[in-house]
Amino acid sequence: MGKLAFFFAAWAASVLGAQEPVTLRPADDGRALVNPGMGWTMHFYSNMPGNYGSRLEPSDALAWFPGCSTVYLRIPWADVEPQEGVFNWAALDTPAQRWTARGCQVAFRITCSESWLRYATPEWVKQAGAKGVFWDYGKGPSEQGALWDPDFVDPVFLAKLENFLKAMAARYDGQPEVAFIDIGTYGLWGEGHTGASSRVPQAKMDEDVKRHIDLHVKLFPHSLLCISDDVSGPGNRSGVYPLLDYARSKGVTLRDDSILVQPPPNAWYHADQAQRYWPALPVILEHEHYGSSVHKKAWDPDLLLKSVEDYHASFMSIHWWPQEFLEKNRAVIDRINRRLGYRIQLRELTLPGAAKVGEWFEVEWTWANAGVAPCYGGGFPALTLKDGKGGLVAVLSDEAFDVRQLPVGAPEAATPVARRSRFRAGWTAPATKPGDYDVFVSVGKRDGTPVLALPLPGDDGSRRYRVGRMTLR
Repeated sequence: MGKLAFFFAAWAASVLGAQEPVTLRPADDGRALVNPGMGWTMHFYSNMPGNYGSRLEPSDALAWFPGCSTVYLRIPWADVEPQEGVFNWAALDTPAQRWTARGCQVAFRITCSESWLRYATPEWVKQAGAKGVFWDYGKGPSEQGALWDPDFVDPVFLAKLENFLKAMAARYDGQPEVAFIDIGTYGLWGEGHTGASSRVPQAKMDEDVKRHIDLHVKLFPHSLLCISDDVSGPGNRSGVYPLLDYARSKGVTLRDDSILVQPPPNAWYHADQAQRYWPALPVILEHEHYGSSVHKKAWDPDLLLKSVEDYHASFMSIHWWPQEFLEKNRAVIDRINRRLGYRIQLRELTLPGAAKVGEWFEVEWTWANAGVAPCYGGGFPALTLKDGKGGLVAVLSDEAFDVRQLPVGAPEAATPVARRSRFRAGWTAPATKPGDYDVFVSVGKRDGTPVLALPLPGDDGSRRYRVGRMTLR
C-alpha cells in the first residue's frame, strides 16, 4: 500500500470509527431525590406551633433529611388572623421561605377546631355573632366545655372564613412553591370529623363539608387541594364514601392521616379509596406522631413502606422531631425513597459517536418510572451539548415524549419504554463550531429547562447529567 493510500485508509477508519454509536446503560445510583410534587413533608407546625420545627435553627431547612421536599404548616386560624383583618403571615412565610430558598415547596392546613386551644377559630368570630358550641374532648358538647367549635356553616362564620381564605389565596394560590393545600377548616384538627368534639350528626356533616369543599375550590382554583379521608368516617370500611367521591369530582385529592395510628389490622383504613385517586392525582399520607405510635405498639417500619405501596403515595410525613425520626428509622426511609412518588430512570442510551453540524442524528433511549406514582407534572427528555468551558452548544428537547406516560409498576418491576428521538445541532443557528462536546441528559420543560432530579451521577448543578462525549463535524 502506498503512503498516500495508507494515510487515506487511516483517516477513513478514524472518521468511520467516530461515527460508531455508543450504548450506555446507566445504573440508578440509589440516592434520595427531591422533586416537585413528591417527597417527605416536614411537620413544622403540627397543630401546635411548637411541634416540630421549634428546635430547628433558622438556617436549618432539613437539607440533611434524605428526600425532604416540603415544609408542612398546619396551624389554627386564630394564630394567623388573631384580629379581624390583621394577619400574622410571618407564621407561614418564615418557615416557607427557609424551604423554598433551597428549591423546595410548602403545604398548608388552616384549622378551626383543636383539642388543645379554646378558640382555634378566632374568638373575634364568635364575638361577631357566629353561633357555635362549647365541648370537652371525648365527651362532646357541654355548656361548661373548655373548647369551642363554630357551627361550621353558620353565615357569620362562613363569611369571616371566606374573607380569610381570599387573603390567603391572594398570596399563595397557583404559586409554584405550593405543593398542596388541605381543606382543613371543618372538624377536629381539620380532619373533617367531630365525634370527639362537637358531635355534628353525620347526615348534617355530609352537607356541611360540601360547603367547605366548594369554598376552597372557588378560592384556590390553581392549587392542588386535598381532604382527609376521615370526612367519610375515620373507621369507615364500607366502600361507600360520598364526601370523598364529591371531593374527587371537584378535582380534590386524598390525604390519609391514619397511618400507624393503631396496630394491625387497623394500621390504615382507606387504601381502597386511594385507587380512585392515584392514577390522576397525588395521594398524601401522614403517619401518627412517631413517638405516640411507638408507645401504642402500632409502629412498624415494614408497614410504613407497605402503606406507600398500597396507596401509591406521592408524599409521606415527617411527623416527629426530625433528627430522632431519621436516627430511628433510617433504613426504612432509604427504602421508601426508592419508591415514594415517581423515580424517572434512564435505563439505556445509544448516542452516535459523531454527527454533522446542522444535520439530523438519532438518539435511542429507554426510560422507566421506578416509583409508585406517575410523574403528574410530566417532563420531556433533553440532550445538551456543552463545550470545555461548560457553555451550552446545543439544547435539544424531545417534546413529543412525556415521562408522565411511563407506567407504574411493582418494586423492581417498572416497565421500560424505548424512544427514538431525532435532533439537529447548529441547524442554521446558533453558529456551531465542529469539535468534541460533552453530552448531558435531563428531563424538564418543553424548552429544555431541566426540572427533575434523576438518580444519575454527573449532575452539573442544574439537573443535567453528563453521559459521554460526541463529535460534531
